[in-house]
Amino acid sequence: MRLRALLDTDALGLRLLGGEDELDRSVRGVMTTDLRDPSRYLSGGELVLTGLAWRRDAADSEPFVRILAGAGVAGLAAGEAELGAIPDDLVEACLHHRLPLFAVNEIVAFATITEHVVRQVSGERAGDLAAVVDRHRRLMTSGPAGGGPEVVLDLLTSDLDLRAWVLSPTGRRIAGAGEPLAGPVCAALAAQHLAATRTGRRGPHRAEVGGTTYSLFPIRNNGRGTVPAPSRDARESVLSDWLLAVEADASDWPAARLDLLQGVTQLIAVERDRRDAARTVRRRLAQEVLELVQTGAPPAEIAARLRVAAPVLLPGLGTAPHWQVVVARVEWAGEGTDSGPELPGGQVAQALLEEILVDPAVAGPDSADRIAVAHTGDEAIALVPLPAVSAPAAEPAPGSGPDAPEEAPERRDNALHADALLATVREPLSAGLAEDGRLTLGVSAAVHSAEGLRGALEEARHARRVAAARPGRVCAAGHHELASHVLLLPFVPDDVRRAFTARLLDPLRDYDRRHRAELIETLEAFLDCDGSWTRCAARLHLHVNTLRYRVGRIEQLTGRDLSRLEDKLDFFLALRMS
Repeated sequence: MRLRALLDTDALGLRLLGGEDELDRSVRGVMTTDLRDPSRYLSGGELVLTGLAWRRDAADSEPFVRILAGAGVAGLAAGEAELGAIPDDLVEACLHHRLPLFAVNEIVAFATITEHVVRQVSGERAGDLAAVVDRHRRLMTSGPAGGGPEVVLDLLTSDLDLRAWVLSPTGRRIAGAGEPLAGPVCAALAAQHLAATRTGRRGPHRAEVGGTTYSLFPIRNNGRGTVPAPSRDARESVLSDWLLAVEADASDWPAARLDLLQGVTQLIAVERDRRDAARTVRRRLAQEVLELVQTGAPPAEIAARLRVAAPVLLPGLGTAPHWQVVVARVEWAGEGTDSGPELPGGQVAQALLEEILVDPAVAGPDSADRIAVAHTGDEAIALVPLPAVSAPAAEPAPGSGPDAPEEAPERRDNALHADALLATVREPLSAGLAEDGRLTLGVSAAVHSAEGLRGALEEARHARRVAAARPGRVCAAGHHELASHVLLLPFVPDDVRRAFTARLLDPLRDYDRRHRAELIETLEAFLDCDGSWTRCAARLHLHVNTLRYRVGRIEQLTGRDLSRLEDKLDFFLALRMS
């Protein structure tokens, strides 16, 4: 469609502020953004919609317009709801760069414009397909109570008999029609979608889980539809884009129905853009606190900023008694070399960490209101407030007596734990990272004052480095691991580890292979029982004399004495590193 056609549609309520000579430009899509630099999400030909939240002063307009013009967008439509009138500096910048500029009346929702352009670009709908989109437009533009992903999914079910769900890249359910999908099904669908996206295949992707066939449609959060720009690296968005899972096989669908579903994904992307815009304040708060902490600002200044952040992150609950810091990093093999371009790792990790920190049991797009994530360089840093627990401690759970792990009290205080954060997202994220990506994550202990935040940040970074030294695509480590040998072992060079373990354990392994003597198993049990002959013999179902014979053989083969603490420690470390 042409830009000129937008002015001919009274329902859009657009006013042309400049660029009359450029109205014959073709519009190929829509993008809603308030980023200061949205260039990585532009492919050319878009109508860019903006609420002007990126503009802090007059000097911001020229670089923003220059970026849009350089990306080849068709035009810019600015909303009047934020500032009232469109600033003169923005009008002048658009005139200078010959970029058509429209003013969007505050009573017109961006969703209305998006839906109109999608329909025009995609072509005429027929029969019930047009009715679904028209009804959704009316509901979506009637206000928050009548719109959102749930509405369009309900219409797909009632009008086209299609059950569909919107899922996050980790498999968390954002919205759905009918019965909710089981958690493992959601995770499996997300994993298959991410794996297919990493191969570069164009959606929809066909998936089968539990004997049921699904079609998976990508939902881009940049308003450009389902076809990624040729110049865009899929790794930039694969770990953050939502997906639409439809319980049907779309491989034999007519073009009109496929076109409709792709248009629906653009309508849902409006909700994604709204969610991202709502996170802007929390991201800014996290960035400000992080900058204060890293520059060594006085604790009083940091505490003042935390007092501002707490009511935003914990509405209605006042200040937070404790804070935790989570650090995440996404790395790609070959990055920065001729075989792999550099990617904005910090921003990718930021979007991913925001998703990981959402409670997986909570559905909906607004369940992330306690999350404030900043990014610096290649890492993302989350500032997590922990509300006070007013209820009395529950009775100890079975198995939680004096031998329970030390972290149990922290769980009652709502503290985050590294392993728990990745428990439900490991499968889909591993598929999205494929063979060339890694996610590592570190979690600090809870601190109760501004003075402790700098130490918590360093603690989380150290824990992340411990996680990075482990094998696997998705790894995490917590603060409790920094007080044991676990912190030291990963940093021992591989050749030193191999040589150390070989000297101590290879003689025992060779003997076990020849005689099936189970010396390695005996050594592990003996150390685990703290050198207690009776407890070790009982665990292995051996007579104590048999156990003494085996330990004697271990000492003979290795030249070590298991009654000495130093030799016990060497064996213990060798087993842990092997």
